Amino acid sequence: MNIIADQSVIDAVVLEVEDPAAAAAFYEAAFGLGDRLRVRESAAATSGFRGYILSLVVAQPGTVDSLIGSAVEAGASVLAPAKKSFWGYGGVVQAPDGAIWKIATSAKKDTGPFTREIQDFVVLLGVENVKATKRFYVDKGLRVGKSFGSKYVEFDTAPSAVKLALYGRRAAAKDAGVAAEGSGSHRMAFTGGAGAFTDPDGFVWEAADA
Repeated sequence: MNIIADQSVIDAVVLEVEDPAAAAAFYEAAFGLGDRLRVRESAAATSGFRGYILSLVVAQPGTVDSLIGSAVEAGASVLAPAKKSFWGYGGVVQAPDGAIWKIATSAKKDTGPFTREIQDFVVLLGVENVKATKRFYVDKGLRVGKSFGSKYVEFDTAPSAVKLALYGRRAAAKDAGVAAEGSGSHRMAFTGGAGAFTDPDGFVWEAADA
């Protein structure tokens, strides 16, 4: 049964961690995402790449460096040092709980004093079949914002606090700087108006009041 578009808003991303107090302290110090990111205790088995990247989009390189710096100071490890590329400037870190974070901007140089403001919080799912997973989410009522065939899909979840995008699993792993192999729990869930279901790649959605 389809849901209407405004029910597809994502309220928060929930990370399952072994030590919720330590994870909450890390994320507050590193990024300060507030209610958009939640943690809860779990000892579910997982290994290798968990199949997703949490991406923070910011205005300029100084903000990228500031957020990566605070994450590393709080205990994150660097997977890909921040650097310029043809698309902008960014780097990748791994949190102590194992989640992978990419902090990036389309700007290649600072144009003024930087802040720590995060423009967009995007969850990039690395999926086995982009077209099939796209169809699944469209059937759930999500609108496609951008689509590049079987390569990349970004959904229009406005006015959501969190955005959702799809990428091929191997391409996502390469972007994160890790091997694509992995198994077990994703240790991540969404909460929002879409109700409770599991997508074709095993990512779990929960009702907003779960």
